[in-house]
Amino acid sequence: MEKGKRKNGRRLACGTLVGAANSLFGGGGGMIGVPLLQRTGMGEKQAHATAILLILPVSLSSFLLYTAQGLYDLEVLIPTAIGVTAGGYLGAKLLGKLPEKKVALLFALLQAAAGLFLFFSK
Repeated sequence: MEKGKRKNGRRLACGTLVGAANSLFGGGGGMIGVPLLQRTGMGEKQAHATAILLILPVSLSSFLLYTAQGLYDLEVLIPTAIGVTAGGYLGAKLLGKLPEKKVALLFALLQAAAGLFLFFSK
């Protein structure tokens, strides 16, 4: 029983980090969620899918807080939401078809590209 409590404690800590990163940076919770979930024993694809599922309640609570504070741009909302929904659907279909090694490589390349973009922008 003690081992289960420890695992749940790690999952709680993981969830807290993912939620804070997603809310603070407007996304990116999955970028740290996937590796953290893998450290709790999940496989590559299961960690990616679970990270996406975890982002929904985080995004909803952040949305409510940001809306209450007036921190949004409605002009961007609809077209971006349509694009994100289409991309999310395509990505989920692709995740089911790709081997785990390719998923891991693509994920690492995306993280590296995002880091380089942030480092060299402005």
